[in-house]
Amino acid sequence: MSNLTPTLVQTIDTFTEKFINNVKKQTGQLPKVEADTDWPSPCEVGEVDSDGMVQWQPALIDETLEFNNIEQALDIKIHPDIEQYFCHQFSESIMAKSNQGQLELLFAWNKDDFERLQQNIIGHILMKQKLKQDITVFFAVTDEEDINLVIKNDTGEVWVEPVGCEPKTLVSPSLAEFIARLDVAC
Repeated sequence: MSNLTPTLVQTIDTFTEKFINNVKKQTGQLPKVEADTDWPSPCEVGEVDSDGMVQWQPALIDETLEFNNIEQALDIKIHPDIEQYFCHQFSESIMAKSNQGQLELLFAWNKDDFERLQQNIIGHILMKQKLKQDITVFFAVTDEEDINLVIKNDTGEVWVEPVGCEPKTLVSPSLAEFIARLDVAC
């Protein structure tokens, strides 16, 4: 019997394709972001327009990115969903809607941004350890200030977490299930 549950990577691909198609349907083109010659990305498509904007779309990461440095530095094992999520594609943040409200899925824009993301994750984990709280890793911000969506490192569950606090509300048993239920928001 085949496994009918889509993998996390398939779910990310399906959602980002839905996002891109929705933007194209509404605007007739790919989404745009302000161009920054000091911060190039494989996501950029075409030339910078007269308003200083460039079209973009998520780009599969074609190099090996991993969280071994975090695991070794903090003597922990990062949940595989966290690594798959952040190491699958470069992308601008993507706006989405869930049953809990508006949110913004966070991704790395380029390799330097991935390294910055890792530093932020290390800081987050160190804070959680200092507060003697369960380790979580953020992957989305909400429209409510200081409320993030996080993955519990030990279970892979998705939780709502106020900054600096324990996870508050269980949202989904897995990241793949959570993303599969999202709607695009443009």
